[in-house]
Amino acid sequence: MPTIRTDQRTPAAETSGEGAADDWEDGAQEPEFKPLTREEAQQWRSRQPWLSPWRLVGVQALVGLIVAVLGWLLTQSASVAWSVLYGAASGVLPAAVMAWGTTSGELARLTAGFAQAAFAGFLMWEGVKILLTVAMLWSARFLVPDLSWLGLLAGLVLVLKVYGLGFWLQARRRN
Repeated sequence: MPTIRTDQRTPAAETSGEGAADDWEDGAQEPEFKPLTREEAQQWRSRQPWLSPWRLVGVQALVGLIVAVLGWLLTQSASVAWSVLYGAASGVLPAAVMAWGTTSGELARLTAGFAQAAFAGFLMWEGVKILLTVAMLWSARFLVPDLSWLGLLAGLVLVLKVYGLGFWLQARRRN
């Protein structure tokens, strides 16, 4: 996307190099890029918190079970509990497939040293996760007797909110 310039320099000043320091809004030039040494990179990595995708999937499964039990306790209806549990599974199982594909699969091992290939693999597994979620939600009406759509959506939404909770806790731990 082209940038819109708001300064009033003439084209002659731009081509002659006058005002090169004025290209930045705050008047400072871009700092020189300095690559990190091996020790600096290791120190930087040690300061960065790491959240395992498997831990996130485990917390999602735990939240799904708790919400299903709460749904049964509040409504005394087994169909609501099964609907909530199936909704939670519609979020947890595809996330587990994606976690396996991005961390443990053969493709993950092959693309480990190549950033662009790893990103493409991530996008592929994200697509698999979305398709699997949609397929599970579509098949819910056939698999869950007396399906409660509200319970199914509650289970799915609460399990998906675990991602946000994980990032929030990680940010709090960093501060």
